[in-house]
Amino acid sequence: MLLPSTASAQDSSVILEADVDGRPVGVGTLALDPSKTAKVSITVRNNTSTVQRVKAVRISGTALALTFFAYDTTVPFDVPAKSSETRSFPLEPTDLGSQAIGLLPVAVEVVDTQRDTIASVETTGDIRGSLWSVYGAFGLGVLVLTGLSWAGALMALARRRLPANRWQRAMRFLPAGIGTGLIAVISLSVLRLVAPSPTAEIPFILGAAAAAFVLGYVTPHPGGRQPSSMDAETVRFRL
Repeated sequence: MLLPSTASAQDSSVILEADVDGRPVGVGTLALDPSKTAKVSITVRNNTSTVQRVKAVRISGTALALTFFAYDTTVPFDVPAKSSETRSFPLEPTDLGSQAIGLLPVAVEVVDTQRDTIASVETTGDIRGSLWSVYGAFGLGVLVLTGLSWAGALMALARRRLPANRWQRAMRFLPAGIGTGLIAVISLSVLRLVAPSPTAEIPFILGAAAAAFVLGYVTPHPGGRQPSSMDAETVRFRL
């Protein structure tokens, strides 16, 4: 679970509180079902000495530094200095099922007229989408590319076509290792076990990449067997 955080383009003392269907964002997992309309309520607390002009509320989900869904709802209002304002609106994520699935980091933000973030709160979202969504298809694409990468490296090993240099052989296996780490991260997310985050992504990706790199480094030299002295004597005898 990700803890709530606040941010502001102008002052760090602008705080956003949000709840979806009565459940506070940042406490537990936020369930988003594309077949249901959610009621979103936000409270902006302006502790600064200037008016904060809110243009819209943005709800987005990201993974691996990519944004897989984002909903911007125009809710214009001003928050006077040293005061707070609350607004509520319905969210109908009807196309969410085709965009993501599983556990994803979700952010609720209020943005100003320049589309800069005034404040935000983050949580882990449980997206009830389809395996054939954009995120699911992305994972399947990574799986196919990783399989091809492993197949190419292992076939080159079997046919003794790997580079003679150890470091080059290690680099030949590295992409397959990175892909394996990505598959682990995406699979845990889709299976609703662990949401993608730097603390989860980095160990899996670096660990798998390091293992593949070492595997490539220790693979045998692709060159043929050097002739022994006995082979040379046998050749001279036949001559």
